[in-house]
Amino acid sequence: MSCMRKTVVEMLKILTDAHGFDRVLEKVAVISAVPGKVICEMKVEEEHTNKMGTLHGGLTATLVDNISTMALLCTERGLPGVSVDMNITYMSPAKIGEDVVITAHVLKQGRTLAFASVDLTNKATGKLIAQGRHTKHLGN
Repeated sequence: MSCMRKTVVEMLKILTDAHGFDRVLEKVAVISAVPGKVICEMKVEEEHTNKMGTLHGGLTATLVDNISTMALLCTERGLPGVSVDMNITYMSPAKIGEDVVITAHVLKQGRTLAFASVDLTNKATGKLIAQGRHTKHLGN
């Protein structure tokens, strides 16, 4: 296991061991972590779904938020930042039992702002489930 991947796995464990909302990430597995890019997977289970039996939009937003932050932590500056804007486009449903691949890329990191994109895709079909953009303030 690469040093960077090990670090991301440890960060995810800290989040899920806490008694806060981030426990919803406990089923997320880190596949790879390289500078500015993190890839994770998660099987959609009943606890992740809405009334229609598909991946809940709120969990999708949480995945965009957290996995893009992990990608930012995998940069030279290693700063998580504070969210200032996040948007998600939902394109197709993910059903119970389907595996979702979450790929986060840091698009640009400036002096005070960072920009990331996150794609959620169906592992079996490659079909895009959702795409998110996340802007974070890194401080001065």
